[in-house]
Amino acid sequence: MRKVERINIIMRYINNRAHFTISEIMQEFNISRSTAIRDIREIEALGMPLVAEVGRDGGYFVMNNSVLPTVRFTDNEIKALFIAFMATRNQQLPYLKSRQSLTEKLLGLISENQQDDLVFLNQILLFEGTNPHNPDLLDLSDLPHPMTERLFQVLLMDSYLLVTIQEEKVIQSYPIYLLHLYHEKSQWLIEGFDLKEEKRRIFPVDNLIHVEPYPTKKRESKKKILEKLNKQEEVINLILELGPKAIAQFKKYHPLKVSISYTNPYQTTAILKTFIHVDHSEELNEITNWLLFLGGDIKVREVPEEVLQALQERFKILGLE
Repeated sequence: MRKVERINIIMRYINNRAHFTISEIMQEFNISRSTAIRDIREIEALGMPLVAEVGRDGGYFVMNNSVLPTVRFTDNEIKALFIAFMATRNQQLPYLKSRQSLTEKLLGLISENQQDDLVFLNQILLFEGTNPHNPDLLDLSDLPHPMTERLFQVLLMDSYLLVTIQEEKVIQSYPIYLLHLYHEKSQWLIEGFDLKEEKRRIFPVDNLIHVEPYPTKKRESKKKILEKLNKQEEVINLILELGPKAIAQFKKYHPLKVSISYTNPYQTTAILKTFIHVDHSEELNEITNWLLFLGGDIKVREVPEEVLQALQERFKILGLE
């Protein structure tokens, strides 16, 4: 690790702790005592308000109510931030009023050579969803749904929400405990536990017309909510392991109002757990078609017998048995 990168990481390490010792720095960053002392002295010279404690077990602590130095980014970190920002093209990001303003501020923090590098990267990199006829980052205006920012503001204060949803001409309110807010197929989705019906629900943010905190006196504890969800998950009857090709198919289309859980950091494998109703022929037929649509890149860990029979009949028709 280069010295400038190590100094930056040590500064963040110190910022997150009320107290630290030279021995802890040596162990955490695998450096000698002399190197640790030199790094601490350089951090102090940069303006971080450290106070040394005298004694056998002495160490350092950051002085309270003091202004900390500006965080510095390495050249590679600047590129990583810029590329991550570029990758969000044509996606509805909350709080995003102007990409141009954010980009200009980012460019204003760095040197001219670094600016040239980012401009070059902007010209050659295209991500999924980019309009090839207008790929310039500064010209995009993909503002999120007007309720997205309001939703974020409320959920940062409280996880118990009363959401009002409009589907076609029907308007209905649901008291929910927010479980997740995720982005899929270019839209934001709310996943919550319905406090009234006591079941998991998923709503598109595009259908949201109002959101507010749910009254305290009508709430149920988070512990009880999770216990009820765990009990409901005991009746799960469909468990699939998805490979990269099946994940790509899932993103294209899935009739179930569920999300997949990625099982590795690269998001190339995932698992799907849910309950499906097999009593209705139409739903059974839809699930059968969907499993065939996912392709061969799946492993079935659990599936209802009715679905297996439907698949076998479909294979007979296709002559694949």
